[in-house]
Amino acid sequence: MLPLPRKGDDAMKYVCKRILMLLVTMVIVSLLAFVAFDVISGDPATAMLGTQATPERVAELRAELGLDRPLLVRYGEWLLGFFTGNLGTSYSYHQPVWDLIAPKVGVTLCLSLLSFVLIAVISVPLGVRSATRRSRGILNGVETLFNQLCMAVPPFFTSILLTFCFSTVLHWFVHGSFPGLGSDFFASLRYLFFAAVAIAIPRIAMTVRMLRSTIADEMGKDYVRTAISRGNDRAGVLRRHVLKNSLVPVVTFLAQTMAEIVAGSIVVEQAFAIPGLGRMLVASIGSRDYPVVQAIIVILAFWVVLAGTVADLINQRIDPRLRLGGGAS
Repeated sequence: MLPLPRKGDDAMKYVCKRILMLLVTMVIVSLLAFVAFDVISGDPATAMLGTQATPERVAELRAELGLDRPLLVRYGEWLLGFFTGNLGTSYSYHQPVWDLIAPKVGVTLCLSLLSFVLIAVISVPLGVRSATRRSRGILNGVETLFNQLCMAVPPFFTSILLTFCFSTVLHWFVHGSFPGLGSDFFASLRYLFFAAVAIAIPRIAMTVRMLRSTIADEMGKDYVRTAISRGNDRAGVLRRHVLKNSLVPVVTFLAQTMAEIVAGSIVVEQAFAIPGLGRMLVASIGSRDYPVVQAIIVILAFWVVLAGTVADLINQRIDPRLRLGGGAS
């Protein structure tokens, strides 16, 4: 990680440097995505024309779509359009890409944030409790087995179980009838809640296990034993020192979790019939609608890189002693 500057001006330089790194990463990711789809077998013009494709009509459509121009020229125009809000036109829907994916971005973002909130709110208290009040005997074995079971069950299978229990049996929501965030926000949140639970369960188990292990290791260090031996309250030492030092790897893990939530939502959206980015990405890949696919990939990549950047800034705030190639001492 990069060192945390101590002065205001240096701190601003540090933040600007992180933002610059984020932008450079996004440019590289977008270029790789653009090149990858250009060399993938299959011509969008041929796919759009279908059985009516002839060499003349294919060449005409390629010229109309701009596919006959050099790769770098097309990428430069696309990159400029991306920063100005023009993501191109969908091959399949013949609509501006941003108008097409904007509602999907809101749905996937809402699902991801809801999943992350569940993970953070549930896993952190459970992890602290598990580390400070360890069960013994059979109860400890049951907790460990349950934790491993939650980590092992894939979100797609959990989605099927939740759909059967809460939609088919209990009728708490109607599968496939997502109301839309703009139509009924709270009804949409209720629908997304079950999908968020499916995404969150394995990540909650992983976070609890990591936090339990990190706190247990920190509690065994000399400074903790010294503080307690000098008469300091154990709970106070845990709250003021142990938790602070234990949160650094947990924050990094939660940032990775935030990135993985987006990837997991692609599968879960299919299971719950949620009209988010995941469903559109799968459909666009099948129809070779590359402008839509490229835009979605860049948006998802931005989400992943942003999560890592925010985690790095939070970690430096939690423990200013962090240095490049080093850790807290």
